[in-house]
Amino acid sequence: MKNILMIEDDISIVELVAIHLKDIYCELTKAHTGTDGLSLASKNKYDMIILDVMLPGMDGIEICRRLRADKIFTPILMLTARSEEIDKIIGLETGADDYLTKPFSIREFIARVKAILRRNEMVNTEKKVEEEVFECSGLKIDPIKRKVTLEGVKVELTPKEFDLLYLFMSNPGKSYSRENVLNLVWGYEFSGYEHTVNSHINRLRTKIEADLTNPKYILTTWGVGYRFTDELK
Repeated sequence: MKNILMIEDDISIVELVAIHLKDIYCELTKAHTGTDGLSLASKNKYDMIILDVMLPGMDGIEICRRLRADKIFTPILMLTARSEEIDKIIGLETGADDYLTKPFSIREFIARVKAILRRNEMVNTEKKVEEEVFECSGLKIDPIKRKVTLEGVKVELTPKEFDLLYLFMSNPGKSYSRENVLNLVWGYEFSGYEHTVNSHINRLRTKIEADLTNPKYILTTWGVGYRFTDELK
């Protein structure tokens, strides 16, 4: 049984979702204000959070931002009645894992939930095939433990920052365009949001690079995109 928190002020949507989530063996905890939702998400462990953008008390973007700032990396599916591009960009860049615009079909909704839970389970299970640990000049990434250290000190990354770093470190010297990175890390459904890659690269660099003006790990390939250095040991 998976435990899911839904922060949504539309009671009819919550009740509909609850019925269908029960069919896929998920137990739903409900919050109808942003303040209550943030409190529950901060104090309890969930397999996933379904988060509406427009909420009384505190909006979903701010909730997502605060959870990620507090190093709570529970997967988040964002919902919104608005479809403007800026909403999707902000949602993704504050750390949401997926994004669904209202009105949505319940079939698509359940498919998104299943996909997120499946990805999260693959990340956290110890039964998967052991993957190689990569290390370069004091920077180390362990894909099984989802752990990154720099000179022996743990580096706290969001799930997408971790996936970005793993993509680059496992392919040193290979240049990726922003579109390549978006497709490999976020998925093809986010085509057109390549600028999100830039924001995540910049945040990742602030956490692992000593000199942002002269990075030594994640390098820019001018006219192409980014690559991980193959010159360091």
